[in-house]
Amino acid sequence: MYSIATLKFYFVTTVLKQQFLTKYRRVFYPILRCKTNCINPSIIMASKCFNGHHDHYNGLTIDSNEESCTPEVFASRLTASLQQWIENKKRTIWFRVHLSQSEWIPLLVKEGFKFHHAKQEYVMLYRWLVTDEESNIPHYAHTNLGIGGFVYNEETEEILVIKEKYTNHARIWKLPGGYVEPGENLADAVKREVLEETGVQTTFKCILGFRHVHSYSFGCSDIYMVAYLSPVNCNIKKCEREISECRWMKINDYLEHSEVSENNKQIAKKILEFFKHRMGIVVNQEIHFATNKPIFVYSISKVNDA
Repeated sequence: MYSIATLKFYFVTTVLKQQFLTKYRRVFYPILRCKTNCINPSIIMASKCFNGHHDHYNGLTIDSNEESCTPEVFASRLTASLQQWIENKKRTIWFRVHLSQSEWIPLLVKEGFKFHHAKQEYVMLYRWLVTDEESNIPHYAHTNLGIGGFVYNEETEEILVIKEKYTNHARIWKLPGGYVEPGENLADAVKREVLEETGVQTTFKCILGFRHVHSYSFGCSDIYMVAYLSPVNCNIKKCEREISECRWMKINDYLEHSEVSENNKQIAKKILEFFKHRMGIVVNQEIHFATNKPIFVYSISKVNDA
C-alpha cells in the first residue's frame, strides 16, 4: 500500500509533467524530430554528395556500381551534388550507369544530362556545366576498322579467296578478313580472320593500302585495310558457319573474273605493282614516352622477303 504522502507526490509530479510538455512542446518537438531523422540512413545518404573520379579536364566520373543507391535517394544526392559541382566550377560530369541502376537514367535526363555512348553493360551520360563556353566534349568512337588479307603464294602465283555465306548482294570472290577486335593489333587481327575463315596460317608482311567510306554499318564511317600475307600452310578448311566457298585462284584469273568486284581487282593490280618495288607499310613496336605503354608505328619501308 502506498502512503498518502507518496500518492500526493505522484499526483503533483504527473500534473507538472503534463503542464511542462504542453507548454514547451513547440520548442522540443522539432528538436526531437530532427534527432530521429538524423539517424535515418536514407536521410544521411541523401545528403551525401557523389565522390566520383576526378580527371585532368576538371571533370568528374561517377560509376553507379561504386556509389549505388535507390532512385529516391539518388534524386536528392544528385541535386545536392550538382549544386556543389557548380559552386566548385567543375566542367563536365559523367555518369556511368550500369543495368542494375538503370532507374537513374530518366532522373539524369531530367537534370539535363545527355547520352554519350552505350555498351552492353552500361550507358554513359554527361552534362557540360560551363555556361560561358561551348561544349567541347568529343564524339564517341565513330569509325569501324576492318582488315582483309591478300594471301599470295608466289610459287603458284595464286591468292586465297572466299565467298561469304550471308550477303545482301550477289556472292562474289573476295579476300578473307573482318573487323579488328577492341585492343587487337592489325597484324594479329588479319591473321586471326584468315585462319578462322579459311584454316590457312599466315605470316604478316605489310599493309598495302586502305579505303575510307562514310555512313556505313550503324551509320559509322568505315576503314578497310588490306594486308599482304604469305601462307605458312596451303590446306584449306573453311568456316562452315560464315563461308560458302574458299579456294586458291590464279591472280591473273582473279583480275579477269566476272565474280570479282572492280575494287578488289584494283587491289590485285596494286599487289602486282608491289612485287616490282617491294615497298609497303610495315609496323614497328615502340614505347610511348608519356604512358610507357607499347605503341605500334606504321611507316613505308622495304619489305623483307623472308
